[in-house]
Amino acid sequence: MKNGKIRVCVIGSGRAGMIHARNFARSVPYAEIAAMADPVEDAAKAAVKELGIDKYFLNYKDVLKDESIDAVVVVTPTVFHEEIVTAAAAAGKHVLCEKPMAMNENECSNMIKACKEAKVKLQIGFMRRFDESFRHAKERIDSGEIGDVVCVKSVTHGPSVPRPWMYDIKKSNGPLAEVSSHDIDALHWYSGSYIKEVYSIAGNYRCPDAVKEFPDFYDNILMNVRFKNNMQGLVDGAQGVQYGYDSRVEIVGTHGIIFVGKTNNYSVMTCSPNGMSTPFVKSWQNLFLDAYKLEDQKFIESILDDSTPEVTGTDGLEAVKVVNAGNTSIIEKRPVSL
Repeated sequence: MKNGKIRVCVIGSGRAGMIHARNFARSVPYAEIAAMADPVEDAAKAAVKELGIDKYFLNYKDVLKDESIDAVVVVTPTVFHEEIVTAAAAAGKHVLCEKPMAMNENECSNMIKACKEAKVKLQIGFMRRFDESFRHAKERIDSGEIGDVVCVKSVTHGPSVPRPWMYDIKKSNGPLAEVSSHDIDALHWYSGSYIKEVYSIAGNYRCPDAVKEFPDFYDNILMNVRFKNNMQGLVDGAQGVQYGYDSRVEIVGTHGIIFVGKTNNYSVMTCSPNGMSTPFVKSWQNLFLDAYKLEDQKFIESILDDSTPEVTGTDGLEAVKVVNAGNTSIIEKRPVSL
């Protein structure tokens, strides 16, 4: 710490990385953005220029040698998460790791073990848990307002087509990981239980460029689940839908229902001879900005208070287990038990 502030380096200066970096530069008490890391020098230079800082690294290993850095935010492709997080823990850096946590259960376990042994914090980036509406819904569930939860349904439809590197399921774990990890975590959070069985069906309807080289790629997924406490759930994921960014959850109880999610970009409706219209949310970057701020704030608070992060490594691991089981279910066309 310097001047009473946790000094943070964000590893990865893409869209999500810059959201975190801007928060630590402007919005998170008792924290500051000390450096950025990105293997593409032009990207790193652009990031530090925007943030008004000087220090950047092209290799994450150099970040870990810098004793002035207290914590890192890992916002890289998933295949690099285990390597970076375990190394950061060994260097004594606290870690906020974006979702998906890793590629498989073994990698997640290694990350949890490394952070535990080093006595550093590990928080996973399921930012929806920090959204005001999502948190309010959780409070109403916990208060018993709708009785016992019976079923949780979560929808995420993204407007843009996947980036080409995502076509290879072996490298990306597919849309179940890249898009639906948030839905899986929402199911776990709202049900109060982890998933024990899944059955998934999927197809590629919008990405013809992927068909020849990556026949297993899918851009649409439906996954039915059963929880350890025998509750039910459904994940509905899609990419390239074009109409907007659509994130909604429905929690059905024994005597009530809760709907969560904002689809209108503004609380404005236009009526004209052409009909009625309301602008749809265009991007997750618009919808969850405040959630990212609270997520980053809670990460810093867990370091200062020496408390358990609200989203733990175990939460990340359980989501990855479901992703892997869901992909197996798609390929083998059968239910899969975890």
